[in-house]
Amino acid sequence: MSQSLAHHVEAMKQASVLVIGDIMLDRFVYGSVDRISPESPVPVLAVARENFMLGGAGNTLANIVGLGAKGLIISVTGEDEDGRVIRERAEALGIDTSGLLYDKARPTTVKTRYLAGHQQVLRTDFEDKTPVTDALAAQLIEKAEQLIAQVQAVIISDYGKGVLRRDVIAAVIAAANKRGVPVVVDPKGRDFSIYKGASAVTPNRKELSEAAHGLPVKTDTEVMEAAQDIIKRCGIETVIATRSADGMSIISGEAPPVHLRTRNIEVFDVSGAGDTVIATIATALAAGASMPEAGALANLAGSLVVAKVGTASIRANELLDAVNSDHGDALAGHLSLGGSSSGGGAHMARLLESEEAAEQVRRWKARGLKVGFTNGCFDILHYGHVSYLNNTRNHCDRLIVALNKDSSVKILKGETRPVHDEASRAAVLGALGCVDMVVLFGAHTVGEDNTATALLKHLQPDIYFKGGDYTEDQIPEAPTVRAYGGEVCVMPVYEGHSTTGSIKKMTEDKAA
Repeated sequence: MSQSLAHHVEAMKQASVLVIGDIMLDRFVYGSVDRISPESPVPVLAVARENFMLGGAGNTLANIVGLGAKGLIISVTGEDEDGRVIRERAEALGIDTSGLLYDKARPTTVKTRYLAGHQQVLRTDFEDKTPVTDALAAQLIEKAEQLIAQVQAVIISDYGKGVLRRDVIAAVIAAANKRGVPVVVDPKGRDFSIYKGASAVTPNRKELSEAAHGLPVKTDTEVMEAAQDIIKRCGIETVIATRSADGMSIISGEAPPVHLRTRNIEVFDVSGAGDTVIATIATALAAGASMPEAGALANLAGSLVVAKVGTASIRANELLDAVNSDHGDALAGHLSLGGSSSGGGAHMARLLESEEAAEQVRRWKARGLKVGFTNGCFDILHYGHVSYLNNTRNHCDRLIVALNKDSSVKILKGETRPVHDEASRAAVLGALGCVDMVVLFGAHTVGEDNTATALLKHLQPDIYFKGGDYTEDQIPEAPTVRAYGGEVCVMPVYEGHSTTGSIKKMTEDKAA
């Protein structure tokens, strides 16, 4: 089964999925609270930075793109600065925004979250839930009929912000059914009959009970009965019920129900997990998976994404790693999480891309762990390297080693270096017990920034370690580390041990 699921993950790269629904902008304002306001008993947030990302239907899109598929969007924003930011962020992800319409009479929906450390202290919603006008609804339907011809699956992402009127939903489902394109719905409200004709709806436990007129949904049997009630009354083919720690249930008419369990994992944040689930289901269906296979992949994707901090997207390589590490029956939910070993094998720190690395750093920090960072070429690993790395690891809870890319080493050391390529060097470093993560960095051509500054700014570790006889003002990365509140620590090196010296000794021995 894992081979079949892996095949579908790979096939997602050829799939196209259309999302129609409520797109919004998620704004995150980060800072610290050190005092209470003298004006009223409320905390004062000293703002340090802010970040923007696509929310609502936009987060579903981000997950589709993360899975390697092509994403298209049909939605409405205000004709304002926030709407412009949404369009720019979507286009930066490679999303087709030809179906993104403007409405001068309504503002773009913006959710702003204020966080002190990792604790959310306030959320504000700026929105207008008034249904779109008849003229705009007609444009949405026209766009849907055009774009459905280009995709293999459709997602209706209903957040109740006014875009998805009943007539718009009906027209989208009818157009998709006419072409044999599956429609998966993230529902809103208690009346699921507005989604009649949909291939599947994905309610959570609470939504399932409310749509089934209050039926209980604690056990497998109760979930199945509530889902069957919705299928019969509302004319929907399949109900995929997400059940938090109890996993997921897939109920399709007369077919036997499928109940997928989740493994015991450390949950950091459930924000956006529903978007990940529906994106994975639809993209898997677009890639040729059956509904149970799509559900199995979505169940695993949801388990992966809740282990991240903040609203985060799934990535194809994460999902593929997890599927390939599976030694059980995927449909029973026995799916190992990528990057971990359940068999007690040897330690191996993974080589991560910068975004995955940033997510892991946020998880470590959320657990109160102090994160250290050092960088170097580590071409031929020797006693000096190992002693230095062990020493730095003694000063932090987790150690990141940033490894110069091959092109970066060549710029620094000359055309004959590196001796070992970046993949080999990363594997050797990752096998050290003192190393918890390896990330590549560095310039591709002469003249580009060849320092670790950009990576440090992105990951923001607590401590930056530099080995050698330096003062802080001689370290080019130091201002960046200090700017985000990090610490710079100069560590001693072990004299008489160097890669250059090792190469020279080998050359001399060979000549002798």
